[in-house]
Amino acid sequence: MMDNVGKHKKLISLVLFLVYVGCIVLCAQEKPRTYVAYKAVDSILIDGKADESSWTKAPWSDFFIDIEGIEKPTYDTRMKMLWDENNVYFFAQLEEPHVWGDIVEHDAVIFHNNDFEIFLDPEADVHGYYELEWNVLNTVWDQYITAPYRAGNETINGWEALGLKSAVSVQGTLNDPSDTDQGWTIEIAIPLRDLRTGYYQNNMPQNQFWRVGFSRVNWDFDVTDGKYSRKKDSKTSEFLHENNWVWSPQYVINMHEPEKWGYVYFSENAVGTAPINFEIPKDEHIKWYLYELYRDLVSENGQKIEWNQVENGFHGPSKQLFGKNITPVLEKYTKGFILSAKSPFTQKLLTVTKEGKYETYEN
Repeated sequence: MMDNVGKHKKLISLVLFLVYVGCIVLCAQEKPRTYVAYKAVDSILIDGKADESSWTKAPWSDFFIDIEGIEKPTYDTRMKMLWDENNVYFFAQLEEPHVWGDIVEHDAVIFHNNDFEIFLDPEADVHGYYELEWNVLNTVWDQYITAPYRAGNETINGWEALGLKSAVSVQGTLNDPSDTDQGWTIEIAIPLRDLRTGYYQNNMPQNQFWRVGFSRVNWDFDVTDGKYSRKKDSKTSEFLHENNWVWSPQYVINMHEPEKWGYVYFSENAVGTAPINFEIPKDEHIKWYLYELYRDLVSENGQKIEWNQVENGFHGPSKQLFGKNITPVLEKYTKGFILSAKSPFTQKLLTVTKEGKYETYEN
């Protein structure tokens, strides 16, 4: 009898341990990726080749993964970053055995070709972010987006990164289906002044982080009369769905959830010096939880998380982070709501509005 009880206890312990491990794995999957961008030590010529000393010393990012964080992409993609007092620099390497593109109009819908995309939220407030896309012809679509689509927004297609420089280098032959290519690389310089929200704003990123998303759209293709085109379903004649490969997974097919983008930390150290270890601030973990609650509140599929009414609003489910208990508060108003939580780490009040904007306040 005692042996059976002992075996039963061991089985329960094993199940609990596996559940615990599963929770750890789940949390690890949801944690955005990080990258440290160092200062350039020489002048960067934008030619698509990245053969300067600064680029050779800059670390590569992790290889891109499917946007939902599950599948390994068919072809490899990775990127590097640098910065100086004037620009933020990007270099991406895209493996591709068939390099093709045909869109040449500025601000056209570039992702109807295979493309490379950058999303920038310098203030990390999940509002007012930049989206830029390039195809292999170096055709660019640059736009400013006032808020994620879920919140209702304006996409300002007329915004121009006036000092932007970019160049593409093809490792193979462009638009030639008769051979096999290696891929293409793209090099980009975006002036910091193009990313200012006010004339006097000092947006020098030194020793700060931005929220950054990188995406690559890749289409299955057909070849007709020696020309590439997006592949269509033989039964419906509709285009097959594109592949979405990203640096930091979104866990949903939607790049417009900026709270899930990766973290790029801009080190004051020169590239090639001793690497630094960037740790995502603890308050950001609270922020992720607030947005989990926010997405539930605005979900079109109905609210699933329960809130308990208290004197001045509602309390949501508490969560343990780094040994501290976080209790979210929901305050409802005639025209909206505010989600908030007090940080036990910085004593700041962290808030998310009905429109989804993130703000912090000193207590």
